[in-house]
Amino acid sequence: MILTNKMIKNELKSISNINNKISREIKNGNLIKLKNGLYETDSTIPGYLLATTIYGPSYLSFDFALSYYGLIPERVVNYTSATYDKKKKKVYKNNFGLYLYRDIPKNVYYLDVKMIEENGYTYHIATMEKALCDKLYTLKPLKDLKELEYILFKDLRIDEDKFKTLNKKAICNLAQNYHSTNVNLLAKYIKEVNNE
Repeated sequence: MILTNKMIKNELKSISNINNKISREIKNGNLIKLKNGLYETDSTIPGYLLATTIYGPSYLSFDFALSYYGLIPERVVNYTSATYDKKKKKVYKNNFGLYLYRDIPKNVYYLDVKMIEENGYTYHIATMEKALCDKLYTLKPLKDLKELEYILFKDLRIDEDKFKTLNKKAICNLAQNYHSTNVNLLAKYIKEVNNE
């Protein structure tokens, strides 16, 4: 269960030195510090369940989501998330892992994101299409479709069978909102692959 300082202080208001009590609970392993003022009570839960709560608004995306959906072969151990209007990357490290947050354009932030409830926790994650668009958005601008194809299948090692299952309409809709050379190239490439 995720607890904030305020929740703990309300629970323990009869104790005179709450901060000492919190420190003892951390030392005894009853509380695991996620960041200042935020704690978890269960050391066995998967770290991705905490990503949306640690820093927000945010949703899991980029390499983590690409791996989650099986688009890339690597098992990603860092929890990569998208946010907006923060102007700089944020990084949090705790017992559950490394959490990385980076900006995407605000006008696409709320598009194609799923809210999932799991074991009493709620987290947000990009769809496959959105995760790929987010990833391409963060790369330097590509020159043409040939370079895009190389990046997709050689550099990122996107699974070609999974790539064929992507929703081309969703990618084309997203491309209109990113204003990104790379995402526009992806939309164009997907149309060409489907002979449109």
